[in-house]
Amino acid sequence: MDRRSFLGRTLAAAGGAMVAGRVAAAEARAGQQAPGAIAGPEIEGAKFPEGFLWGTATAAYQVEGAWNEDGKGESIWDRFTHTPGKVKGGTTGDVACDQYHLYAQDMALAKRLNQKSYRFSISWPRIQPAGTGAPNMKGIDHYSKVVDAMLENGLRPFCTIYHWDLPQALEDRGGWPNRDLAGYYSEYAGILAKHLGDRITIWAPFNMPWSVAYMGYGVGAFPPGRAKFDDFLKAAHTMALAQAEALRSIKAASSKATVGSAYGMCPAYAKTDSDADRAAAARYHAMNNVFFLEAAMKGTYPKAFVGEPPLEQMGFKAGDEKLLKAPLDWVGFHYYTRRVVADASKAKSFGGGGFSGTEIESDPATGRDPYTRFSAAMPAEGPLTESGLEVWPRGIYDLVMQISREYDYPVIEITESGCGYLDAPYEKENGRVPDKRRIEFFRQELAELARAIADGARVRSFHAWSLVDNFEWANGHTERYGLIYVDYRDQKRTIKDSGFWYGQVAATNRLGG
Repeated sequence: MDRRSFLGRTLAAAGGAMVAGRVAAAEARAGQQAPGAIAGPEIEGAKFPEGFLWGTATAAYQVEGAWNEDGKGESIWDRFTHTPGKVKGGTTGDVACDQYHLYAQDMALAKRLNQKSYRFSISWPRIQPAGTGAPNMKGIDHYSKVVDAMLENGLRPFCTIYHWDLPQALEDRGGWPNRDLAGYYSEYAGILAKHLGDRITIWAPFNMPWSVAYMGYGVGAFPPGRAKFDDFLKAAHTMALAQAEALRSIKAASSKATVGSAYGMCPAYAKTDSDADRAAAARYHAMNNVFFLEAAMKGTYPKAFVGEPPLEQMGFKAGDEKLLKAPLDWVGFHYYTRRVVADASKAKSFGGGGFSGTEIESDPATGRDPYTRFSAAMPAEGPLTESGLEVWPRGIYDLVMQISREYDYPVIEITESGCGYLDAPYEKENGRVPDKRRIEFFRQELAELARAIADGARVRSFHAWSLVDNFEWANGHTERYGLIYVDYRDQKRTIKDSGFWYGQVAATNRLGG
């Protein structure tokens, strides 16, 4: 099927795909219910409030391509993916989904799926090729056109200012452990607000800042590939300062701006009912989930460490508590899976294990590090996606309710959630992508989210990861999370059955019927 006929597919065909999706989901429910799953009648009765914002999310490096066009500078991910052996399959983000050139098509597809919010990120080296100085106006003009395309298609532009692609020139100056980056970043955020703040009203300074600091500087799994825990601590503190400075910079430049977050979070369950394991789970929550949130809301770090916090190693200076505090207008976070946490305070050695999802799982015989002293594991009681993450729908309810209670029921945006399955167009189904496992994943999870809303959580949006299949970081093209299939050979887009189903949910605010 050529692109023109693909884009011209009728609503009747879309409806047929949605019916097929519901039948497939019903067949799945008829079988043995997976651990952690919610019952069918509860799913059918789940509903969302009027005005709920259904959306999708992407990241610049993962979808844009055009890695060296129109004055863009090199990023740390450009350097990383161009280094042999760093990415599965040897793929890069040089082209990715070519959204730099195809954004109008993708925004039209989002509209077709009844979407109301599009969370995207801006490439810092596209705006400031060297990380500092006057903006590259070709970069500004590009994002201005992208934002206009969102608005023309009825989408709320939700801007993540930094989604991992640090200008390589700033890494050469020391990267995030260099405290000076807080100031550079604040300048960059202010530039964006000045030029785009007339149309963008919702900003998130960082995507998953814990992962940036830990994976890039603590264990070296992501660029720049350092593995020194003190560098992680310094990077985390710089990013917490940068988060607050950016909020102030954005609001100074745009009176319409609201600022929140896009944190990666996993609900932490104690391995046993012992006091030690419960305390370890609390430390995990403090470090991995709310470390940066607490800094913004209260100007202090949560109790993530055994004993006194290592402030000297973090580069903490007198008066930093005042700089850190910048209360957010709303709280955003991702949910993918859960963690089971055990105490490791008596461990004699500390080291990481294998990479899973968004973090390093500790070797169960040791602890993750000498400061937090816990061991976190992703269980496999529930089914695993093809990306290797446990499906545990109940986790989103528990996490949303925990954050609601701890922060006095703030407005919450679910900034990402999704699942990796490799379903592809099927010739015997006229080129459809029958990805019934993804439909069932979202049915289960969204039913739990609806339950949290019914129980008082103030959740106003849900962003599926992702609108389109894309470059999945160190896993390259070996994972597919999109609601729309991308053939990387010719950039043809094919809406998956899950995309049609999600579009129907967005139109009706219901999972059943």
